[in-house]
Amino acid sequence: MFTLSLLFAAVLPFVSAQSDSPAFRIEGVEAHFTQAGIVPSLLPTFNPSALLTINYDGVGDLTPGQSVSQEQVGPTPTVKIEAANSSISLSDKYTLVMADADVAGTTNENSVTRHWLVNGVTISNGQVSNSSATAITQYAGPAPAEGSGPHRYVIILYQQPDSFSAPSGLSEPNIGVDKFDLNAYVKDSGLGNIIAANYLTVEVGQSTVSVSATSAVESSTLSPIATSSNSGTASSDSANPTQTSNNENGASIFGVTTSFVGLSLVLGLLMA
Repeated sequence: MFTLSLLFAAVLPFVSAQSDSPAFRIEGVEAHFTQAGIVPSLLPTFNPSALLTINYDGVGDLTPGQSVSQEQVGPTPTVKIEAANSSISLSDKYTLVMADADVAGTTNENSVTRHWLVNGVTISNGQVSNSSATAITQYAGPAPAEGSGPHRYVIILYQQPDSFSAPSGLSEPNIGVDKFDLNAYVKDSGLGNIIAANYLTVEVGQSTVSVSATSAVESSTLSPIATSSNSGTASSDSANPTQTSNNENGASIFGVTTSFVGLSLVLGLLMA
């Protein structure tokens, strides 16, 4: 007879392969952006076609929304890009932005703090390269005000078409950290779609503000596998709702995948 253990042995490799795919991990990032309120408070929409991974020396690859210290994210990170599938080309020019979206529940429709803005970056060996790019604002690490709560720092890669033209005031290199209207910049300069994005969370001191609660990323918001092993899991701690666990979570074959397992079991019994 086709036993349940044999069924699991057949199903688990399929589940593991699906949960490790870039497309599935991108689904996880999309869910985090919605649950953390980045969409729509900062970005009106978010439909990435690639996975953006932030890596800091001594810290490693960050999970979406991972809480890190100000000291850990002082140096310029490595930004890695992985297309959702082989049909997506990453051979164009892009604009890289890092903005402080403030604490969850904050609406910054017209003004966010710009910590990084580089035009004309390219993708080389899976990494963002600015060797021939123009750094309007050099990378400046997160520096939230003490006691202001956990700030969400969002790194975004936009498609930069040939028609791109930086607006007045943000066209010359080496402009320092300052407030700017991100969405107006995107519109006025003619930037294209968001290719990929991710975010991290930094808090300095004890929070003295009321922070809006954000719910955990639910498996039902993702593809037909419960949880990605690389997307991170939102914390249920309401005192620091945007913090994510740094533990990797294996994919589950229960919950939303029950129907697949059930169907396989029925087929197995019929074959017995």
